Amino acid sequence: MKSLPQISEAEFEVMKIVWKHAPINTNEITDRLVKTTAWSPKTIQTLIKRLVTKGALAYEKQSRVFVYTPLVDEKEYIGQESSSFLNRFYNGHIAAMLSAYIDNDKLSEDEIRELRALLAKDSDKGGH
Repeated sequence: MKSLPQISEAEFEVMKIVWKHAPINTNEITDRLVKTTAWSPKTIQTLIKRLVTKGALAYEKQSRVFVYTPLVDEKEYIGQESSSFLNRFYNGHIAAMLSAYIDNDKLSEDEIRELRALLAKDSDKGGH
């Protein structure tokens, strides 16, 4: 598996917008994030530049506008981050993580039903 760039929480917020709406220009990214964060347009532009430098975003200049597309696949990145979290806090044992969430009432009944459905689907495919 290739190594993906380290993305901060703030940069991840930018990536979520790009993953969902790519190709997307600077103004569109900024317009979306000023509605959901307390960030200034300048801060958002800095985050976008960092993501380009890290190799997470590519851009193309179309007339006077920069249009961005992701160079990092969303599912691949989230999968890497999930594995890293699982290894760091639960020694790679997903059952230990789920048990901790259930014991501390961090999972709703709907989430537990959703997990059961996912596990049933995996076992139907002959998974672990």
